[in-house]
Amino acid sequence: MILIGHYDSPFVRRVAIALAIYDLPFEHRAWSVFGDAEKIAVFNPLKRVPTLVLDDGEALIESAAILDALDEMAGPARALIPAGGSARRAVLKACGLGAGLADKAVSLVYERVLHERATPAWIDRCQGQIGGVLDALEAQRMAGSGPWWFGEALTHADIMVACALRFLAEAHPDAFDLAAWPALQAHAAACEALPVFQGAVKPFFVALPPKS
Repeated sequence: MILIGHYDSPFVRRVAIALAIYDLPFEHRAWSVFGDAEKIAVFNPLKRVPTLVLDDGEALIESAAILDALDEMAGPARALIPAGGSARRAVLKACGLGAGLADKAVSLVYERVLHERATPAWIDRCQGQIGGVLDALEAQRMAGSGPWWFGEALTHADIMVACALRFLAEAHPDAFDLAAWPALQAHAAACEALPVFQGAVKPFFVALPPKS
């Protein structure tokens, strides 16, 4: 398999970590959505990452759909999410909040570096959404009793939230101090200490397309 995208993307990173946990071998192509857009387009017409190319040539897009396929490959006994019921919905909800947090953090990056003039109302909205999600996730994590989000076993929720938090801290260090959310800060530190997290790291950097 081939995983396309830089590890400073929280979405690419969550896929890479799941692949490592599942012991699924893959080639990593660290292509940028700006500098390598045409290379990505061969596999994904949206020119977005992550894109995962399977051994038979099928290309999977969007991290949630990719992880669904990887869960199936790993089998229900090893899947990083319960097979069904309220437990599965709880993991999906936490993943949705983490993914939404990451998405808004990415939007703020684009607003800052791609637009010649920032839109204050949009920035305020994104920052307000991020703050609200951080509060909600903090309350969830504080309510947990085990070492991980849903007890003794790591799930996709742990991975998505931790990846989002790292991106937020690196991309917007002056806007959000995770010390204000101590349970989330501790959760991120516990995840980042794991070898599978340390094996998929790239410092945040925006590679812009050359100006014509």
